Amino acid sequence: MNVYEINTIAEQIEKGNPYCGRGIVVGRSADGTKACTAYFIQGRSANSRNRVFTVKDGAVYTEPFDASKVEDPSLIIYAAIRKLDNKLIVTNGDQTDTIYEGMAAGKSFAQSLTTREFEPDAPNLTPRISACMYFDDEYSYDMSILKSADAEGTACNRFTYSYAALPGLGHFIHTYVTDGNPLPTFQGEPERVMIPNDIDELTDSIWNALDEDNKISLYVRYVDIATGEEESRLINKNKGE
Repeated sequence: MNVYEINTIAEQIEKGNPYCGRGIVVGRSADGTKACTAYFIQGRSANSRNRVFTVKDGAVYTEPFDASKVEDPSLIIYAAIRKLDNKLIVTNGDQTDTIYEGMAAGKSFAQSLTTREFEPDAPNLTPRISACMYFDDEYSYDMSILKSADAEGTACNRFTYSYAALPGLGHFIHTYVTDGNPLPTFQGEPERVMIPNDIDELTDSIWNALDEDNKISLYVRYVDIATGEEESRLINKNKGE
């Protein structure tokens, strides 16, 4: 087994077909000049599928596509991406705000998450996945997963991973291994994936690899590490974008 093997994002997603749930990718472009992130959501229920991504002042939000059909907004409507000073926060839930507020108060990424745990959606007990990108003298990033310690949700296990950002390398974490009832929680460390120079190449490879019935929205952002210039792509299945 080669622990340093790097798969394309399409290869990695296809290993978990047809349902990864929600997924975060963070890394660095192959030429080393761009910090890269992607966030996607999938859904099985009508409530989960009734969503789109919107961008407001550089932040990315999930919103209902048809507000009249919203059943329970508590776990599906949130800020997914927010910027704080020289940091970019990406998560699969309202812990984005928890991290933002904690770090604004001087806490670390991991410390900010100590008040949170997996989602209260038994029997799935969906893990909360998060990432923080640091645009300091040397670009780096952290990733986190908070997941149940057992099938009953008795306690929360917390895992934080800190990465040096190497050219062409990214890490991919998602909520579920694949489909199932209950849904099987992601296992192990974030997966190593290739990050290309071209934002469209990464966007297309993720979107095309996701199950056609279950995919909902995808957002990808490339940030020039030297200048801070941003480039992004947004796909919303419900809007035909």
